[in-house]
Amino acid sequence: MLCYGEAPMTWFRTILFGVLAANLLPAMAAVAGDVGPYLVGRLLVATPKLGDPRFQETVIYMVQHNRDGALGLVVNRSLGSGPLDKLLEGFGLETKGAEGSIRIHYGGPVSPGTGFVLHSPDYHGPGTTQVPNGLAMTAQLDVLKAISEGKGPRKSLFVLGYAGWGPGQLEGEIARDDWLSAPADDNLIFSDDLEGVWDKAMAKAGIVL
Repeated sequence: MLCYGEAPMTWFRTILFGVLAANLLPAMAAVAGDVGPYLVGRLLVATPKLGDPRFQETVIYMVQHNRDGALGLVVNRSLGSGPLDKLLEGFGLETKGAEGSIRIHYGGPVSPGTGFVLHSPDYHGPGTTQVPNGLAMTAQLDVLKAISEGKGPRKSLFVLGYAGWGPGQLEGEIARDDWLSAPADDNLIFSDDLEGVWDKAMAKAGIVL
């Protein structure tokens, strides 16, 4: 896992500051606006039958799922971490009072330069999409500024990219037993122990490993 050091910090600045700053847009929040029924607000858990290495042992929080397709964010894969003030500086935001580090999560293979913050519902700002079970997702820079000022959500994940499916695609994968569904659990979604998330999610889905 990437963490502190010269090479990791070069990566951190290049990926986040060079690419993400141009792509952290409200567009994806608009896509996720029609949250509909289906698996929205639940966890999608990859089974061992799923052959795609990009999703091996992943747990995905479902933000959108309807007849037009599905959108979710992987919650148990970290890309690395870096100082919060450097992240804010790269976006041209005020860094005064910003302390600590921020972990960057891999959200999925689609639009890897697009950023999202998945968070508890105690924050609502521009670009925030409320998900029915209580969580929310924001795709605007305001949430980063709020976090740095101590006014942001109580729990949050900063995510790059997302997992997306076209109409009927996810249903077909579920029929092949590629995925199981489990109730959302904040302790898994915002866990510091990423290595244990998949096993616990599988148990919640009714499969004891």
